[in-house]
Amino acid sequence: MIALIQRVIRADVVVEGQTVGAIGHGLLVLLGVEKDDTPEKADRLCERVLGYRIFSDEQGKMNLNVQQAGGSVLVVSQFTLVADTQKGMRPSFSRGATPQDAERLYDYFSQRCRLRVPTENGVFAADMQVSLVNDGPVTFSLQV
Repeated sequence: MIALIQRVIRADVVVEGQTVGAIGHGLLVLLGVEKDDTPEKADRLCERVLGYRIFSDEQGKMNLNVQQAGGSVLVVSQFTLVADTQKGMRPSFSRGATPQDAERLYDYFSQRCRLRVPTENGVFAADMQVSLVNDGPVTFSLQV
């Protein structure tokens, strides 16, 4: 399971012209689910995402996590994160979970985050337009 996290001032996701999820200050989480991922891996990744200290404290150092910073989370499914790009000129998605398993774990991950911080979502498998103002820019890739 892979999460590309971006510290944002604001972010939103639009599907068919309608905003389906939007946050202010917080984290945009692009989530990729692989074949061997489990709810236990989703729990560990959620802990890492929510605990990752990438928000500034009073001294301007990255010492606060999203919850301590009073932020929110926007989770967007992103199957292309699990692509194998090592060979050729076309990505392979053979490492990706089936759509059913990916959706189940995407929902599970989002629900786990929602227990601790305000959490919004995109729409699984939809054609989405994601907008963000990256704060920093600060972007990290986390994997379990």
